[in-house]
Amino acid sequence: MTRVLIVDDDPMVCTAIEIYLERHGFEVTVADGGEVGLRALEDSGFDLMLVDIFMPHMRGFESIRIFHERAPTIPLVAMSGYAFANLDSPAPDFLHMALELGATRCLRKPFTPGALLAVVNECLAEARSRFSGIAQSN
Repeated sequence: MTRVLIVDDDPMVCTAIEIYLERHGFEVTVADGGEVGLRALEDSGFDLMLVDIFMPHMRGFESIRIFHERAPTIPLVAMSGYAFANLDSPAPDFLHMALELGATRCLRKPFTPGALLAVVNECLAEARSRFSGIAQSN
């Protein structure tokens, strides 16, 4: 069974993602912040990580960087629902910044269940393809 780690401080987001992915045959572990997520990563093997960019304590960018350093072969999907109060000012592209720190894909909240499943399946397919390419060359 494919194992997914969700790291997000919003329990409603975690629950919604967890229920949806479990209904599609995934085994899901939820961590309510970066520190808890890192402990879960050390204790268990995962096939994919979904990590929120903006969380209290260990910030999402720091989490993404550290998660990628500790598990560079595990696809990481960065999530963000950050909205700016002043829509006239140019907004930094946080999702692009997450890609530069090691995220495989990004999802802007709110996202549809279909978009979530599509990104999860794309990341897993790419990881399997990379792994089988490495295995065949050995």
